[in-house]
Amino acid sequence: MAWPDPVTLEGAHARLEPLTQAHAAALAEAVADGELWRLWYTTVPEPEGMAAEIERRLSLREAGLMLPFTVIDRASGAPVGMTTYMNIDAAMRRVEIGSTWCRRSVQRGPLNTECKFLLLRHAFETLDCIAVEFRTHFFNHQSRRAIERLGAKLDGVLRNHARMRDGTLRDTCIYSIIAGEWPTVRSHLTWQMERPR
Repeated sequence: MAWPDPVTLEGAHARLEPLTQAHAAALAEAVADGELWRLWYTTVPEPEGMAAEIERRLSLREAGLMLPFTVIDRASGAPVGMTTYMNIDAAMRRVEIGSTWCRRSVQRGPLNTECKFLLLRHAFETLDCIAVEFRTHFFNHQSRRAIERLGAKLDGVLRNHARMRDGTLRDTCIYSIIAGEWPTVRSHLTWQMERPR
């Protein structure tokens, strides 16, 4: 079996469970909230492409390149998005947290921060990762600010790194948190999640 093993991670607001085709209909409904696929600087599946996207992610899982999750909103019990461990390097114990999206109605709330906390905690405290990466489009300012709020540091920008669906070239910002930084990042995220809003 590919590393890391499938797992369910649970917090107060979110549950991350292994992605399956059983989530397809609910995820197609979730992605329609805000028409997230229309964002030119990111790649989010359209509702009618959700089953194919799930199959793509599951195929990458079989190849040992990705561990995909469905994001469940614990308040409603409904799937509200997807996230993954990707670009997995089992030998070096490195993963990237990415290919993440959540329906508009749960954005800018505690759910996404908790999802990142659960994935980071599992990566550093269970999988013994030496580093966790985040990658995003240079123009995805919302994502960049969110990654920086986690405590990740910018490693650099890969210029003309990828071609987007519309044919434009993507400059990719690469961030990371390394194992030695995790205790401080953990304290910071715990404070963010517990402070009054």
